[in-house]
Amino acid sequence: MRIPGGIRVRLALGLVAIVAGALGTAYLIVVPSLEKQLVDARLDELEKQAVLLADELPTDTLLWNDKVEEFAVAANARVVAFSVLEATPPGLAVVADSRQGESSRDVARNETALLAAETDRVERGRVVDATGDYAEVAVPRDEDAVVLFRASLADSLATVRLVERRLLVATAFALVLALVLGLTAAGMFAYRLRRLEAAAERIAGGSFDAPIVDRGDDEIGQLAATFDRMRVQLAQLDNARKEFVANASHELRTPLFSIGGFLELLTEEDLDEETRQEFLATMRSQVERLTKLSTDLLDLSRVDAGQLRVEREPVDLSAVVLTLARELEHVAMGSGHLLETDLEGDAWCTADEERVLQIGRALVVNALVHTPAGTRVAVRARRRGGRAELQVADDGPGIPTRQREAVFERFYRVEGGKASGSGLGLAIARELARLMHGAVRLDSDSAGAVVTLDLPGAEHPESAAVGARPFSRENDSDHG
Repeated sequence: MRIPGGIRVRLALGLVAIVAGALGTAYLIVVPSLEKQLVDARLDELEKQAVLLADELPTDTLLWNDKVEEFAVAANARVVAFSVLEATPPGLAVVADSRQGESSRDVARNETALLAAETDRVERGRVVDATGDYAEVAVPRDEDAVVLFRASLADSLATVRLVERRLLVATAFALVLALVLGLTAAGMFAYRLRRLEAAAERIAGGSFDAPIVDRGDDEIGQLAATFDRMRVQLAQLDNARKEFVANASHELRTPLFSIGGFLELLTEEDLDEETRQEFLATMRSQVERLTKLSTDLLDLSRVDAGQLRVEREPVDLSAVVLTLARELEHVAMGSGHLLETDLEGDAWCTADEERVLQIGRALVVNALVHTPAGTRVAVRARRRGGRAELQVADDGPGIPTRQREAVFERFYRVEGGKASGSGLGLAIARELARLMHGAVRLDSDSAGAVVTLDLPGAEHPESAAVGARPFSRENDSDHG
């Protein structure tokens, strides 16, 4: 069931419950303890007086009436003298009572006096009956008498009742104050939470402009700061999504418009064969560009969805370097670049060979496209401890520091560079490397740029086979 007022009322009621519990606990501890201390103090005082006075009781029972009156005045208590009757258990008979003229029936079978007669020791206790609350001390006198001192506890308990009433008044006041303060404080917290709720609604509606500000340094303030960081990240993601859609649309539209224009020229104009073949070659290149772009976009969508799988097998990076050199040698010659290879011994890694080739192509083509003609581009394979590296280095002008991380963003192109390709190659390369537990790094200065694909190292398959234990009947004897 929902409590009216929401969290504000809940917090206030919680504070009231805490205060009520604390004061109730204090009441249960203080009042009974104080009452016990006062009753024990009165019993101690009465016992001390009773023992001293009882020794003055004469043996002549005819004198007991006068004596118990003296005892009553001295002890400020009712005093009753009993004669012990010989019986089993012993009985008592009232001989003298300081409350003369009134019946002694209420003490005729007094349990404290009977116990003192049985044990022949001083006995004490607290008695509550219809007439009031009393402290009793019974003192045996020789073997034939017991003197009972009975004092009212009204004065002692009056202090307890006063404390009890004041505690109840203080409790009521504290509960009202706790309710008022609780509602006020909870209202402030509820107001801050409602602001966060409104901000969350704005973010859910796609509005990321207004910052979320809370001046508090408590948990709600920390929550507001977290919400604001989330807002900034969502705004960045939303901008990235919009840019991605715009860039993808532009990259798709350009070759489509080009193909459409050439098709219109081919169908409407009287073209010679040479021009027709030129148009067809251009259209084929645009189709290849579309195919490459659609493949890249598909790879990125699979990476983002976590659906792209890579193999985990030994790959010889030296062989990958040689394959890249053969595939891209004509591209380098056509652009006026010098493509070199540099192999440093055993460079085996654990990866997906097709994906490593895909990354290598992207790195080499990127170097060929974005460096001037006559630039040397070197492709290297080497081993560094437990890691293997595929490097593509060039002697070009390098990449400015502020752009070195941005080149791995989707659809990004270096400022002033040649507008070629979709701008997805390095972004896909980094994602594929991450899936293979590797990384792609960029180092650049005025002497050129070096892009490194770093992957987990692996043993040469032939070395692993030599170190393995050959299978035989003897090795398989445990299997029966």
